[in-house]
Amino acid sequence: MSYKCDSECDHCFVYGSPQAKGTFTLDQMKRVFEELAKIETIEWVYFEGGEPFLFYPLMHEGIKVAHDMGFKTGIVTNAYWATSEGDAELWLKPLRDLGVSDISISDDSFHYEDEETSPTKHALNAARKLGMPFGSIGIDKPTVERGIDKEQAKGKPVISGGVMFRGRAVEKLIEGLPRRPWKEFTECPYEYLKNPERVHLDAYGNIHLCQGLSMGNMWDAPLSKIVKHYSADSHPIGRPLVNGGPALLAKEYDVPHEAEYVDACHMCYLVRRALISKFPQYLAPKLVYGLG
Repeated sequence: MSYKCDSECDHCFVYGSPQAKGTFTLDQMKRVFEELAKIETIEWVYFEGGEPFLFYPLMHEGIKVAHDMGFKTGIVTNAYWATSEGDAELWLKPLRDLGVSDISISDDSFHYEDEETSPTKHALNAARKLGMPFGSIGIDKPTVERGIDKEQAKGKPVISGGVMFRGRAVEKLIEGLPRRPWKEFTECPYEYLKNPERVHLDAYGNIHLCQGLSMGNMWDAPLSKIVKHYSADSHPIGRPLVNGGPALLAKEYDVPHEAEYVDACHMCYLVRRALISKFPQYLAPKLVYGLG
């Protein structure tokens, strides 16, 4: 819904911040919903950010329109607005009455250190009291443990915490973490780039396969047609990622790279950032690469 956020978290992979721009208008959202209705496999619309509650009236109306068109709706929020349990109910009750099908609330130390009195706890308690479907999202600061390599029967470093090493996390969180040789990263472990099961949309028109990796721009051509005609085999970034992961992407375009990376996301993100000037229409917006 917007890249703007009240916070500037170290783990944010879209560089959300109070200074970030890029927010949908109501007319743009309606245009998107009309296109989504032409794609028979889409059932859910999530309002994410950034922080969507910063634009509460717009979010409320967008949810209403989407719900009236037959979509299930969800929200992802950091619950900054839940200054007390009573206040949280005031914010959530109108959304419950709209029939919101899910609200996912950030609940980790990146957002709030005091776990007992945090806005997250107020929001979760209020959602429970109101009978809203809800869940929490917990991303912990990365720590190194010892996992067991079954083939070699010995311990090897395992990074836990759930951080995606792209966006601001590459700038803030990789120092001191163990790395692996770049040639090991031969697949994308998180996104189905060949047959996408979801896309992320932003107000600049980008249709993200993964944040910062666009299949096209919906303000230039109808969203439904772009999705229908998408083929990873003809996508200059998607094709090498599907066939050989970040390692092949770097090799195919002769991108200078480091010898080791923390994980596949780390390598993919940096290689893609190096290719922005070559493929600006597919690697956008620059904001999510910390470049604008």
